[in-house]
Amino acid sequence: MHFHIVKDIRKAYYIKFGEHLQKLLIKHQKDVMTVASIGKIEPKQVYRVLNGEHGASMGTIISIAKGLEIHPKELFDFQFDLEKE
Repeated sequence: MHFHIVKDIRKAYYIKFGEHLQKLLIKHQKDVMTVASIGKIEPKQVYRVLNGEHGASMGTIISIAKGLEIHPKELFDFQFDLEKE
């Protein structure tokens, strides 16, 4: 796979991940400040993930899951087609 294609797929994944995180925030009736506070991370880290700016590290994933009071695997439970994105 060409580097630019992989980079484009990665960016599309980050955006989908952020969209899914937004849905989880609504579903669990939490805001970014609450999730960040409970997860003991900076709100800007959550905002960057929400905005698809970059992929979240495992530590950030765990902190966000803790803040949402869900299992981390729920953060990855969304549709993403590598062939179409």
